[in-house]
Amino acid sequence: MTLTWPSPAKLNLFLYITGQRPDGYHELQTLFQFLDYGDEITITPRQDNQIQLLTPVADVAHEDNLIVRAARLLQQHCKVHKIGNEHLGADIHIDKCLPMGGGLGGGSSNAATVLIALNYHWQAGLSDEELSQLGIALGADVPVFVKGHAAFAEGIGEKLQPASPEEKWFLVAHPGIEISTPTIFTDPELKRNSPIRSLPALLQAPFANDCEPIARKRFRKVEQLLLWLLEYAPSRLTGTGACIFGEFESEASARKVLNQAPEWMQGFVARGVNISPLHTFRSGITMLLSQ
Repeated sequence: MTLTWPSPAKLNLFLYITGQRPDGYHELQTLFQFLDYGDEITITPRQDNQIQLLTPVADVAHEDNLIVRAARLLQQHCKVHKIGNEHLGADIHIDKCLPMGGGLGGGSSNAATVLIALNYHWQAGLSDEELSQLGIALGADVPVFVKGHAAFAEGIGEKLQPASPEEKWFLVAHPGIEISTPTIFTDPELKRNSPIRSLPALLQAPFANDCEPIARKRFRKVEQLLLWLLEYAPSRLTGTGACIFGEFESEASARKVLNQAPEWMQGFVARGVNISPLHTFRSGITMLLSQ
């Protein structure tokens, strides 16, 4: 059966860097929420155990693509543990709309969608917790997409606690550039000493992103875009950028501002959701087949 699975974006509603470990990784506190907007991944099972990505990404080698790596990781796990059906192949097609280097978690979301989708198609029967443990090897943000619930993350992002922030409307704006995570995290002026606070305390305080001053300093378009959007709504950077998001109480008010956007800006309007569209889709498929 061929199915098209959602691969949603995420926002970091806040992001604070609380320290740096001896191995160079940064300790943080961040709040993840999904958007009802993202890529779509279509999967058709194969009978020959081959993994084929039919829509290669420019400048990314086939075997380096997170989609292919996720499929191979699950394939190997199934073979080692002798689980799932005997045919562990797939043709994979991605309809890509999330920008690379945008701070929306596109690559991690793609990997999570492939893990959950192939777990279903191959009848592997792994739990989300087991898939999440596999996903850690692909990236720190993969587990939150696999688990599918808005979450408060600590440590280097691996300690997840379910959360239920308000589901607002957002205008997400992209300045047309990519920002690599190392560019931000290696900057000597990056704030690395935000105080560690409880989630209730953080939810009561104004939200901010410690990466934002560095992105604004080093990338003029981020600075321009943020200054523009701040005229209309509370706005800030997501992740390490390059995307900016503004908060709105209604879809109509967000779209009104989007219609006034500078010509060089790329953007979309979406709602924040605490249950991932990927999990909503999977639940719908399961219910449909059980009837």
